[in-house]
Amino acid sequence: MNTVHESMSRQGLTRPREGRLIAGVVAGLARRFGIDPWLARLLFVVVLLAIPGSQILVYPILWIVMPSEQPAYATPYPPAV
Repeated sequence: MNTVHESMSRQGLTRPREGRLIAGVVAGLARRFGIDPWLARLLFVVVLLAIPGSQILVYPILWIVMPSEQPAYATPYPPAV
C-alpha cells in the first residue's frame, strides 16, 4: 500500500488538510487538475446523477488509496545543518 501512496504523492494526488468537506478526495482531484474545488464537487454531483452508483464505489476507494497531505513541518529527512 505504501508504493501506491508514494506513486499518488509523486503525481500530486493527495488529500489536502485544509478545505475538506468529507475526506478531501474531490478537493485533491481539483487541486491536481487545477480547477476550483467547488466546480469539481459540482461536476462530481452531476456525474453521480448521470451515472448513478459509480461514484459511491470510486469515492471510498480513492479515500483509501489517496494519501493525506503531509503537514508543512513534517519532512522525510532531517534538515542539513
